[in-house]
Amino acid sequence: MCGWTAQSGWRRAEAMSDFTQILYDVAEGIATITLNRPEKMNAFTGTMMQEMCAAFDSIDADDDVRVVIVTGSGDRAFCAGADLTPDGGGQVFASGSAVESLSDERVRDSRGRLTLRIFQCKKPVIAAVNGAAVGIGATMQLAMDIRLASDTARFGFVFARRGIVPEAASSWFLPKIVGISRALEWCMTGRVFDAAEALKGGLVRSVHPAVELLAEATILAREIADNTSPVAVAMTRAMLWRLSAEEHPMDAHRIDSRAIFRRSRSGDAKEGIASFLEKRQADYPDKVSTDLPDFFPWWDEPVYK
Repeated sequence: MCGWTAQSGWRRAEAMSDFTQILYDVAEGIATITLNRPEKMNAFTGTMMQEMCAAFDSIDADDDVRVVIVTGSGDRAFCAGADLTPDGGGQVFASGSAVESLSDERVRDSRGRLTLRIFQCKKPVIAAVNGAAVGIGATMQLAMDIRLASDTARFGFVFARRGIVPEAASSWFLPKIVGISRALEWCMTGRVFDAAEALKGGLVRSVHPAVELLAEATILAREIADNTSPVAVAMTRAMLWRLSAEEHPMDAHRIDSRAIFRRSRSGDAKEGIASFLEKRQADYPDKVSTDLPDFFPWWDEPVYK
């Protein structure tokens, strides 16, 4: 099972050298996850899913990590989709032991396990899309907060051209990001499109020369890491993703009222005001691991085994 919650303790990344299909590095508050099968255009496997989930478990447990960047090895692909060859593990579209019928709740899309783990992350996640991003290579990005692309990037929600349907909870994520009409067009045609179309459609924030992509993603990550409260960012990420889906703004008002009340009495708020008045860099004392408000999480989340 992928680390469905950070608290589940699913195989935390205690020995990063054990990773075989991703690279994981932390430097100056930024964790970088690199999909690392360049000879296979970083095609996605069950092993890659498990290793990415383990890395996100480690990220949530590490207060030194402020921001996450996800990218791909090589100059050809971010992730060219699921590896359907024997080397990739064969059948990766669904998982579940002794599944007897389509109504069996043990049927789980393995790619959705990853996107849901990313969705639950308490740190901001930036995608640096360095090449082809097709299938899960496109849908895994949707649970990330900000996407930058190289001018060589290509995107494809190609499922209808494979006789299947959108996976990885993309039917929930994609319309929120680009709107229902654009999402329907890209998914129903299944065509592969370039970075310029992705930018025009709102899928990516910006497009950069390939050699500048990771540096641009790092500049953005540094802006977050160097200037903001990690607890405030964790709360903001959860609030915007979840409360924007509520039916009435009163639901958001209830949560943000409680959050403002609690955070205004925090050490971070005191430091934020003092640093502003003193015209200096803030040094926020609160930690994501210990100082989130006592009502966090406020939502009831489904638990699937």
